[in-house]
Amino acid sequence: MTDAQAPRSREAGKAIDRWLRSHAAQVRLPVSLNAAIGLFGGLLIVLQAWLLARVVDALAIRGQALESVATLLAGMLGVFALRALTAVASERTAFAVAARIKPAMRDMLYAQIEALGPAWTRSQRSGELANTLVDGVESLEKYYALYLPQSALAALVPLSILVFVFPADWLSGLIMLITAPLIPAFMILIGKGAERLNQRQWRRLARMSAHFLDMIEGLTTLKLFNASRAESEIIARISDEYRKSTMAVLRVAFLSSLVLEFLATLSIAMVAVFIGFRLLFGDIHYLPGLFVLLLAPEFYLPLRNMGTQYHARMEAIGAAERMVELMETRPSTVSPAGGSYTVLPPEQPVALRFAAVDFAYTSDTPVLHGLDFALQAGERLAVVGPSGAGKSTLIQLVLGFLHPTGGNILVNGIPLDEIDPQAWLRRLAWVPQKPTLFHGSVLDNIRLGDIEADMDRIREAAANAHADDFIRDLPQGYGTLLGDRGQGLSGGQIQRIALARAFLKNAPLLVLDEPTASLDPDSERLVTAAVERLAQGRTVLSIAHRLDTVRRADRILVMNAGRLAESGSHDELMRIDGLYADLCRAYRGAAA
Repeated sequence: MTDAQAPRSREAGKAIDRWLRSHAAQVRLPVSLNAAIGLFGGLLIVLQAWLLARVVDALAIRGQALESVATLLAGMLGVFALRALTAVASERTAFAVAARIKPAMRDMLYAQIEALGPAWTRSQRSGELANTLVDGVESLEKYYALYLPQSALAALVPLSILVFVFPADWLSGLIMLITAPLIPAFMILIGKGAERLNQRQWRRLARMSAHFLDMIEGLTTLKLFNASRAESEIIARISDEYRKSTMAVLRVAFLSSLVLEFLATLSIAMVAVFIGFRLLFGDIHYLPGLFVLLLAPEFYLPLRNMGTQYHARMEAIGAAERMVELMETRPSTVSPAGGSYTVLPPEQPVALRFAAVDFAYTSDTPVLHGLDFALQAGERLAVVGPSGAGKSTLIQLVLGFLHPTGGNILVNGIPLDEIDPQAWLRRLAWVPQKPTLFHGSVLDNIRLGDIEADMDRIREAAANAHADDFIRDLPQGYGTLLGDRGQGLSGGQIQRIALARAFLKNAPLLVLDEPTASLDPDSERLVTAAVERLAQGRTVLSIAHRLDTVRRADRILVMNAGRLAESGSHDELMRIDGLYADLCRAYRGAAA
């Protein structure tokens, strides 16, 4: 989201606040416990003020001996000890809130991103999503751990104090009752501007995070095109915009603190002045006057703390704006017609049929038009065509990451949309051109194929993929840690680890996207041999670019502009002398 987009209205801010509160059920117990501890602490303050007032009255006014107030002093020590314990308990419960809410929110957001699928995430900036999952969730900690309990205490503690103040001095109680609402009123007025500033700050932070990630991923390109200086200037400008927005938020925060402190101090002074004059004229006794005067700062303290924590609310609303958008984005899944998914027999081979399948990313940009073909169980089908023909979209439809806008995809005669997506993904293995290896050990990366596989099965899969030999030569063998995206391995080694995953998964349907692309001759030979072994006894659908790969297929589909242009074996298509023959001649010319 950019600054050009209009900020959310105040009503939308309230809606985000309601969304945040709706998730408080996950931490209701520790939040309620924290508020109860705070209320108990407030009652201890009343007791402490009463004991202190009686001690001072006895010693300074009545001139009694110190021994006469020993019990009162012992009671004060007990109150001090209890207040210290409540402070520790409050801190512990706040920690419990944070420890519970942050993992729960991250799990929820991750599950939503997973449900939206790779097709959706490719349209987003990775840095913005990472910022939402990391910094955004972190910013919610103070909202749940501090703001929510304090919002309850801001009402409960002052009311509890008033219960004791009114019998002691009704006039001071009336002053407190009248002045108390001024603090939250001013807090809300100032918060109107702070909410907009916080949202802008978070949008700029997300933009900066996304840009930093783009720069790191494209550092080689920037160096090669001598664009580092220009990129540095862009980063400096984005960083300065974030600095300005942060300073604007801080100015409002400092201003609000100053105003709230001034109002609280002025209210306390009013109480003190009224009590002072009435003591002077004998309208109030010293003991109740001192008792009320000691309670006056404690009466306004929860309201002042509420003002301090109100900034946490604004920050949380700014951070949660992106979370709400994410959670409100509806996955492109299609519910099964009968309300429940159809179960595929576990050992049954897989056959596919595209029945007049259309697909469009938007209504005015169709990508596939009336695709109609069958892939028989155990058949090897290669899909070829010029760039932009729709090959990758076809694969995304088979994987279930996209859904047809017209027609149907049938798996063994069952509509794909009626099969449980997780169950369907367990029935296929996917080997792309550029496999993703995660930061972790070689063993962990292979085990993604089957997390319950033992070491013997993993070594067997690696051997079938011609990966076992080079893995054993690594410093720690299968325990060798890899960098992000397999840093430390060659392209051919990464591809063979991806094939080892597919061997380990042992799925009946194999989906390939030219795994030998961009490999050196030796790596290509090993990967080709591994693919041939992996394809035995399986249904294979592959996007093919190399002529040698295409000729191994039982049948070839030729796509052009989202339509099925030709279909047949290599020899049959060469005799037609159509698009496929042109592609073959172009490939031979490029290879020469």
